[in-house]
Amino acid sequence: MQLSIRTGILSIQMSNTTGVIANSIRNKLQNALQAKHMEVINESYMHNVPKGAETHFKVVVVSDKFDGLALIKRHRMVNDLLKEELQNGVHALSIVAKTPQQWETSDQVIESSPNCRGGFGK
Repeated sequence: MQLSIRTGILSIQMSNTTGVIANSIRNKLQNALQAKHMEVINESYMHNVPKGAETHFKVVVVSDKFDGLALIKRHRMVNDLLKEELQNGVHALSIVAKTPQQWETSDQVIESSPNCRGGFGK
């Protein structure tokens, strides 16, 4: 399922990620950050995990709450919001955190994640 709602800059992307953990990630980020654009992408299929696993995610979050914050602080904010998920099964989290101005002036294309190398840099 893919849903896209656009009103000016407002855009919430719901990819075909509909699992319990993906929904929890989406809800926590949206509630705390009032995202103007958000994508929660389950990348678990790219790894050696059972079908339907929710262990590897990429999140793209565009929020006014990131204004004036260094990138590391934005990442810490997202990691803090998702602390429970990261302690309970989420093995990897890739974060793209931008202000609305940064998002609007970018090409709005998110780079693909690299292929799994078997863990631990193998």
